Amino acid sequence: MPVYLDHAATSPIRASVLELYIATLSEIGNPASVHSFGQHSRQILEQAREEIAKAINCDRNEVIFTSGGTESDNLAIKGIYWDVNSKDPSKNVIISAAAEHHAVLDAINWLVDSQNAELYLIPSDDQGVLDIAALERYLEQNASRVALISVMWANNEIGVIHPISEITKIAKVYSIPVHSDAIAALGHIPVDFAKSGLAAMAITGHKLGGPVGSGALILRRDQKLTPVNHGGGQERNLRSGTPDASSAAALALTITEAVSEQEDLAQKHQIMTQRLIAGVKQIASDVIVSAENAQRLPNNVHFRFPGCLGDSLLFLLDSDGVSISTGSACTAGVSGPSHVVLSLGASNDEAMGTLRITLGHSTKDQDIDAFLEAFPKAHQGAKKAGLTRR
Repeated sequence: MPVYLDHAATSPIRASVLELYIATLSEIGNPASVHSFGQHSRQILEQAREEIAKAINCDRNEVIFTSGGTESDNLAIKGIYWDVNSKDPSKNVIISAAAEHHAVLDAINWLVDSQNAELYLIPSDDQGVLDIAALERYLEQNASRVALISVMWANNEIGVIHPISEITKIAKVYSIPVHSDAIAALGHIPVDFAKSGLAAMAITGHKLGGPVGSGALILRRDQKLTPVNHGGGQERNLRSGTPDASSAAALALTITEAVSEQEDLAQKHQIMTQRLIAGVKQIASDVIVSAENAQRLPNNVHFRFPGCLGDSLLFLLDSDGVSISTGSACTAGVSGPSHVVLSLGASNDEAMGTLRITLGHSTKDQDIDAFLEAFPKAHQGAKKAGLTRR
């Protein structure tokens, strides 16, 4: 039986979500239309908005539906930067971290390359933990030039959790808006938008058992941003395009279920990841567990295997029916070491020998058993192949 342990890439759709998604796809009507069909579609959309707001503790009007995490990150980063910078051109610095998702880093680097923005990266240690004291020192000297801070709630590759409330507390002193990509965190640890102090937060559903292409930007009511695309202005005049009521409904149910089961699943996943770590260490005594001494997501474990290529391990495990990844699926197929692992101070060779295992709502103990059974042979084969790419 095939084993799937790559939920941070995407997760199997939940049966309840699939049923709702199919049912709402058959509904007719544009949510902007005034006739009964349109108003029924609008009702589905607004009910979904209410349910998401309840699940993550925000106001319903703060939920802006998008096509997913990448769009949400781009809308927040570019939109907030443009708004702040247009009012005060001296504010052209964006603060972030080297291990951010490419949806964040590439959006920022585009602003650097084409919009005269500057980037300051918060230093981190070999566990991926951000140096908050360094952030404070930087702001003491440069806060008047900072337009935006963007730090993910938890890292999608190595699972380290960042102190978002601490960062927003520091930023509030200087009235600097903070955006966070919360996609890896939502459904695995508590995520409370109102308590976080964030100005903006990106979420999506397909990593929790929802359909691909469903997401939202949670934008605080008093936070301004400049739209990235233009048209009908359907979502608070900030995001144009006919809203997808079916995806919104599916996203809402996905998040509601994920949040409701989060505490119980976190306990189960913590036990499973500890089993994985112990089992791998028995076979590969030189393995490095990334961020092992940091606060990490309960469903994530990231390994580095000296003398092995992660791709070799991946293909050998896949041939035995076990699907995992070497890192973010958003850069899968791109030759080169992970920028996240390099940010930990690892060498290029070390960063090429990685495996990421991420658990989800459908993970069973038998899946862990299957991985631990298949791993010794795969490790032996990868070790024999060494670092040579074929």
